[in-house]
Amino acid sequence: MARPPKARPTHRRVDAQSNSDHFSPMARTTPKAAAVPQSSLRFSLINAILLVAGLAAIVAGYALLASGSTVGAPLLLVLGYAVLVPLGIIL
Repeated sequence: MARPPKARPTHRRVDAQSNSDHFSPMARTTPKAAAVPQSSLRFSLINAILLVAGLAAIVAGYALLASGSTVGAPLLLVLGYAVLVPLGIIL
């Protein structure tokens, strides 16, 4: 009676010279350039301008608040905190 053929192993053998993704203590590890994760938030010149404008509006709003303004101070504070700073972070 004939023997059935041997089943091939499903794993691959990795030697020291191969550059495979398969884990082996002998396998050479090379850093991948594309492995750096891309951030969804990118900081540019527009972001910096909006954040500085928001900070300036907030400082001016607190200065007007200290001097007794009841119209200009709240408007500048809302503009800084609710509009310019979030836009500086999001855009």
